[in-house]
Amino acid sequence: MLVLGIDTSCDDTAVGLLEAPRRLLANEVATQYDLHAAFGGVVPEIASRAHAERVTRVLERALAQAGRRLEDLDAVAVTHRPGLLGSLMVGVSAGRALALARGLPLVGVHHIEAHCVAAMAEHPDLDFPFVALIASGGHTALYACRDVRRIERLATTIDDAAGECFDKVAVLLGLGQPGGPAVSRLAEGGDPRAVAFPRARVKEDPLAFSYSGLKTAVLYHLKGPGGGRGAPNRAGAARPADVAASFEQAAVDGLVERALEAARREGVADLVVGGGVAANRRLRHDLLAAAPAGLRVRFPSVALCADNGGMVALRGAQLLAAGERAPLDLEVYATGE
Repeated sequence: MLVLGIDTSCDDTAVGLLEAPRRLLANEVATQYDLHAAFGGVVPEIASRAHAERVTRVLERALAQAGRRLEDLDAVAVTHRPGLLGSLMVGVSAGRALALARGLPLVGVHHIEAHCVAAMAEHPDLDFPFVALIASGGHTALYACRDVRRIERLATTIDDAAGECFDKVAVLLGLGQPGGPAVSRLAEGGDPRAVAFPRARVKEDPLAFSYSGLKTAVLYHLKGPGGGRGAPNRAGAARPADVAASFEQAAVDGLVERALEAARREGVADLVVGGGVAANRRLRHDLLAAAPAGLRVRFPSVALCADNGGMVALRGAQLLAAGERAPLDLEVYATGE
């Protein structure tokens, strides 16, 4: 079965092709960093308009990369939640149109569930059950992936996502976007012990995440209390590389501690990491170093960490094999619930 996967949940126009069950043939993405850079974040109206302009071209590139034609498709999988409503509508409209025109089965995919299973495309021995840590610009959460139909959230962030925090700190440091890679590059030349940034804990839920306090601590360290992001750095602030390294270590420590605790509680043999922050080298190093004997930590390749159509095609293939089908009037939802 050749499954087409479409993802337009935020600001990446992504199309993937997968030969079921796990052979990824193409994974094309058109980013929009240049369109949103001046605004310090994603502008929903700009994102949805760009998706509409690009989705056909990205589809054509994916087909060319795989050496396939529209006539070869057996099914269409498309992200329909969660995400920006306008962006989601573009991808779902494209998926519905293809399914209707070619008489193909359609399946709606939960964006976060797709991140949870992305590593399965590159780890043939990885199977349910496992725990997944998903950390990205919009989401930071832990999931118990029990079987194909049961992916249950264990805990989430009570405020900011880890990736969002990286992006905001990048702005404070005068770095470009995407913020995560920019902060990590700067951090390579810094001392992670230079600034004692806080590691927040949520009293009511030990597995939950919180990143707003860390972001504020970086702001106060650089600008002083009450200082805006455009204010000059205060006298005595650590050099930017040390700030970046200290911030990155604090952000990663929270992810590592809670992910390992979730895996311990669930009694699984595999811990899977997904989302854009999963590409972070400090996170990869620290998780692998801290994992106890008997726990395998699985990361997808960098291309499958960020939003992509390949993971949507993979999750779609799983759901189709389990008998799932979506109506041609498939709707979109901003939330994941």
